[in-house]
Amino acid sequence: MSTNSEAAKIFREIAFILQILEDKKSEPNAIFKIRSYNRAADEIQNLSSNIGEIYKEEKLKGLLKIPSIGKAIGTKLEEYITTGKIHYYDELKEKLPIDINQFFGLEGIGPKTIKTLYDNIGIKNISDLEKAALEGKIRNIPGFSEKKEELILKKIQFFRKGGGRRLIGEVYPLVRRIEKRLSGNNGVKQAVVVGSFRRMKETIGDIDYLVSVISEKDGNNIIDYFVNMAEVKEVSGRGPSKAFVKLNNGIDADLLVVPEESFGAAMQYFTGSKEHGIAMRKIAISKGLRLNEWGVFDKQNQRVAGKTEEGVYKILGLEWIPPEMRENRGEIELAKMEKNGMEKEERSRLRQLIAYDDLKGDLQVHSNNTDGTMSIEEMALNARDKFELSYIAISDHTKSLRLANGLDEKQLLNQANTIAELNDKIKINNNNNKNKNFRILSSAEVNILKDGSLDISNNVLDKLDIVGAAIHSHFSLPIELQTARLINAAQNPSIDIIFHPTGRIINRREGYPVNISKLIEVANESNTILEIDAYYDRLDLKDEYIRMAVENNVKLVIDSDAHHPLHYAFLLFGIGQARRGWAKKYDILNTLSAIELLDNLK
Repeated sequence: MSTNSEAAKIFREIAFILQILEDKKSEPNAIFKIRSYNRAADEIQNLSSNIGEIYKEEKLKGLLKIPSIGKAIGTKLEEYITTGKIHYYDELKEKLPIDINQFFGLEGIGPKTIKTLYDNIGIKNISDLEKAALEGKIRNIPGFSEKKEELILKKIQFFRKGGGRRLIGEVYPLVRRIEKRLSGNNGVKQAVVVGSFRRMKETIGDIDYLVSVISEKDGNNIIDYFVNMAEVKEVSGRGPSKAFVKLNNGIDADLLVVPEESFGAAMQYFTGSKEHGIAMRKIAISKGLRLNEWGVFDKQNQRVAGKTEEGVYKILGLEWIPPEMRENRGEIELAKMEKNGMEKEERSRLRQLIAYDDLKGDLQVHSNNTDGTMSIEEMALNARDKFELSYIAISDHTKSLRLANGLDEKQLLNQANTIAELNDKIKINNNNNKNKNFRILSSAEVNILKDGSLDISNNVLDKLDIVGAAIHSHFSLPIELQTARLINAAQNPSIDIIFHPTGRIINRREGYPVNISKLIEVANESNTILEIDAYYDRLDLKDEYIRMAVENNVKLVIDSDAHHPLHYAFLLFGIGQARRGWAKKYDILNTLSAIELLDNLK
């Protein structure tokens, strides 16, 4: 069966190729096609249902019900589902003999750069690019330089370093679909995905499933089911209680079947991390016990715990530890049941982590007034009705970010007036009485300029409900200057939030250098909020920085950075990241109501 991620990848590649070919004018209305294919890719990637299953039930009619899928793209999706190919995609690749797969996602090497490199020195893949950079051929191309050539080499090295690990958001829908199907099989008592996925790591190396069954026959049946799933490309190995496969998207997936009495121990063992597991086994030894994936055993080799994770932790004298915290970074000390000198509030952190349903609002949302894909009203109604949020802040880009059609002072004030009118309209027309106090906040993602100043004046920003600021350019400045830019913004009385504070894009861009300790110190002094950008290729702040912020009493918010209503679903990954950083509900300001949130600003 065709997978959503594969189809989404093809549509993104089509959009990428169209961007390269745009200058040749070989594609009329290319800019509109590019946007259409990217929007379609977003929708398909984040569907809760498999496209193959949708087509099986309703054929093309079902595909056309997917948002952003018109007839032209719908028929191509149908062709992919029924034949495994898209003729139009193959035609585009013939026009451009470049391995788009290799370049796609390489930060800073966009379509126009690829075209220039191909036209001048025949670059067709990353190996060609790396070789040309090492030989000093790129610096001689008009528009390039020795410095830019060195930067390209650095980006290639960083890109390859992250190779093989998938962003959690890329695989999340697929992983959960398989988990749900495994759970629904006859004879299966429990099925759960474990490993780094369960710990909500930013990237996933492979996927590990754990299943307990009623009988040995049921174990054989679930192994047969697993290796014959439509998502499986090849079977690497199988035995009476385990199977190893490679999925169509190239990622490895393993299945282990264990008896019910060992399920909790196996879940603890295979969730990891390795360091957490080693620490747990040392505690077991200190108590005269033995811990492994089959259970906790005493000196007579009798199983004394193992059916549940809670039982495993309890017999070792520990409270149950949330998976996101299991990195052996102090969580075991927190979990010790006996009093150990810690403050009561600190010891209760295990039970007070922000929960996955705690967020009430989203403070970084973009509309089609700049680089979003839908109107303010559409973004608001989707947030209220489909994601049950109580408020959003429309934080469109500002004037110096021309690529995103940034708004000037007059446009920002006009937008704020429009938002006020929309709030009245939404309240009056709320027939379903859903979130009857839903509110749109006026905001902006103000651009921090090279010298640390802002591109919008304070007297305009002060007329908005809440304001965020972010760096979008000059990433290569020295750490002292880069940190000073952020500190200047944090100290500005009109700025409430620093958005995506380090500017990283996972596996693609390291982000700009910043003294995060100094920024956190200034954020605390100035009552400035730091954002956890939940978009799964950012997850900025990192978990260790979140923990630093929490320990220094700096308030945080979790935002989706939504450019489309589907992106609200990414809030899940931001919450996972916050939990990995030991953040409590109290630490995250958008767990408050809109009124309470605004009362907590500068």
